Amino acid sequence: MTPLTERREAAVGLAALALLLISAVAWFVSPTIFYPIGDALVECQACRIIYFHVPTAWIAYLAFFIVFVASIQVLRTGLPRWDALARSSAEVGLVFTSLALLTGSLWGRPVWGTWWTWDARLTTTLILWFIYLAYLMLRAYVDDERRASRYAAVLGILGFVDVPINYLSVTWWRTLHPELSIVRVDGPAMPAFMVQIIVLSLAAFTLLYVYLLLHRLRLERLQRQVHRRASPELIAQRV
Repeated sequence: MTPLTERREAAVGLAALALLLISAVAWFVSPTIFYPIGDALVECQACRIIYFHVPTAWIAYLAFFIVFVASIQVLRTGLPRWDALARSSAEVGLVFTSLALLTGSLWGRPVWGTWWTWDARLTTTLILWFIYLAYLMLRAYVDDERRASRYAAVLGILGFVDVPINYLSVTWWRTLHPELSIVRVDGPAMPAFMVQIIVLSLAAFTLLYVYLLLHRLRLERLQRQVHRRASPELIAQRV
């Protein structure tokens, strides 16, 4: 790892930390939170968790999009760097999808009166979590690295279908989850200050994702170097 790469990774990490701290302050000092129900806005202090929940869900989408693009390149080129990118993004994406499910449950308990319901948005998010998990398990249990990368690439491409289904589920089916509140043709369905804080949080979590992805890619490269150096020794021992 070159000094330039180290400085770049450190700069991204510091920028992510600074934005996260600013976002955290904004989460707690922001005015009253309003929850969109139909065409009305209802006061809901428990919904303050939206500032954390929405960015984690966004990163879950972003991470799987990176897996999708990298998986296509794996099948096209077979280059290890694309496989490393897909695998690293899947690991980070699984973490953020878990956080999205957890914060969604914490949000749903005071608002819906239950920790979990088989709502279309929640169910498709859980399916996304299982797809991430299946991707990583497939990589872990197939011994041949080339076959594992290609099998996982196929799953990464097919699994991405769940992302647009998950995003549009609140418009396709009747759900407890609120409808699209920010990206709408007629403008956001929430006050401007809430949109600004959410955008700030999205930027902070996106930088955090980039930092974690760069860090995981570095570990992946080191792991592959160790594996390449150890392989001749293992072969010699078997002979």
